[in-house]
Amino acid sequence: MSRSYRHGSNQAATVVAVAADVMAVILGLWILFALLDANRANDLVTVVHDAASWLAGWSHDLFTMDTDWLRTVLNYGLPAVVYLFIGHAIAGRLRRG
Repeated sequence: MSRSYRHGSNQAATVVAVAADVMAVILGLWILFALLDANRANDLVTVVHDAASWLAGWSHDLFTMDTDWLRTVLNYGLPAVVYLFIGHAIAGRLRRG
């Protein structure tokens, strides 16, 4: 394997890992905002909520507990863990390439 190919796969792995981390941070930030009852009229809170809702679209109402905080943690926390796990697994595979 040439050095340039290996360097390119390391860069791709870094991009994948950072993307997974950013997605998890957005979801975690929304969980924090929801638990702390952040002002939903605030622009930052709105942007984070919209992004988190889009990222967790596949898991909306996956868990339907009566407790709001637990439902939020599970429905947004699960995608964060999945994105981290899959993103870092793909990055590791790219690095071994």
